[in-house]
Amino acid sequence: MIFNDFGKALSQIGDPSFRGVVFKGVGLTLVMFIVIYAVVIWFLNWILPDPVVLPLIGEVGWLDEVLAGASLIVMVIASAFLMIPVASAVSSMFLDDVADAVEGQHYPHLSQAPRASFMESLRDSLKFLGVLVVANLFALILYVIFSFAAPLIFLALNGFLLGREYFQLVALRRLGREGAKRARSKHALTIWAAGTLMAVPLTIPILNLIIPVLGAATFTHLFHRLVPADGR
Repeated sequence: MIFNDFGKALSQIGDPSFRGVVFKGVGLTLVMFIVIYAVVIWFLNWILPDPVVLPLIGEVGWLDEVLAGASLIVMVIASAFLMIPVASAVSSMFLDDVADAVEGQHYPHLSQAPRASFMESLRDSLKFLGVLVVANLFALILYVIFSFAAPLIFLALNGFLLGREYFQLVALRRLGREGAKRARSKHALTIWAAGTLMAVPLTIPILNLIIPVLGAATFTHLFHRLVPADGR
């Protein structure tokens, strides 16, 4: 059934709403990284006088250029690790569009689900990003200790996090926060299994950028299969 839900989501990947969320998520993430880098450069130029006087060396007029280049290298390396979780978190602010598109095509008998406010979506997205980054940084220790099981740890951890996030996103629309929490607890193993399926493409470049869209669509189908139409 989970693979069936994923297949339905994949068959709708050409939907304009799906593409729009991908472009918004990736675009805003790139803008975010560019703004952060610009702030870092401005800060370095602000705190460093030109030229800089170093002990035993004297005046150095190129130190700010060296630090700017070093910061660019650090930003590129950091973006390689953070691009996916940040893009996922940013995209989650717009995933109501994906769920609406899925329900409009496959569940037309349902009424329009209420949307979360921008601030509520922003808060949930930042919370998800924080948990995703911290959990994966902590997992680096486990990867070193249990290197033979690193792929399984990666799938289990990110499967749990993705499943929790995407089911919560869809369930909130129909059940509210408390109802979504109860439904998530009741179907925890199924949600974890579906989240693990979403975690597999995270290792594939480019494809991993559309995981938020596929995840939201898959879990929309999963939710309506697990929860009766009356929402109980």
